Amino acid sequence: MTATLAPALTAAAPLLGWATHGLWLTRRLATARRDPLTGLLTRDGFTTRAERLIRHNPGRVTVLLIDLDDFKSINDTHGHPAGDAVLTATARRLTTWCGTAGLAARLGGDEFAVVVLDHTGRLPHLREDLAQPVTYAGMVLNVSATIGASHPAALLLTEALSAADRDMYAHKPGRTTRRR
Repeated sequence: MTATLAPALTAAAPLLGWATHGLWLTRRLATARRDPLTGLLTRDGFTTRAERLIRHNPGRVTVLLIDLDDFKSINDTHGHPAGDAVLTATARRLTTWCGTAGLAARLGGDEFAVVVLDHTGRLPHLREDLAQPVTYAGMVLNVSATIGASHPAALLLTEALSAADRDMYAHKPGRTTRRR
């Protein structure tokens, strides 16, 4: 009986190896598409999903670009762990605000992006949520964020992000000139 199983086991071994390798690669790709600090999507993971959301829901999507105001001063004054606490708090707040109707991503540094369905009227609530102080190591860190919004007429994420960037920059405190 063992002799009859040997050919089957020999044939199954490479399949098991490939299946294991495929699972490992899938997990590695999923990990690469998530920011390790905040758990949000990275730019690559966000782009694919956001483009799909825009394509399948034309006219219902709002694209937001969020930049934390004076974030460098938090890092410089209180240290990078305090800055990390602000970034993770921002990520939680964005995820909660989006719920199941959107995607949030950390694009890099203190810049975040969101694609959300039918949430235009709730934008003031997001501004309030992001302005809540963050407690870290017994300190209360005051935070604020500037948000730029766009409602893509076309189905291109890059154009929507550019429009949101221009809108955000126009609302940035202390800015007197526009970015190109």
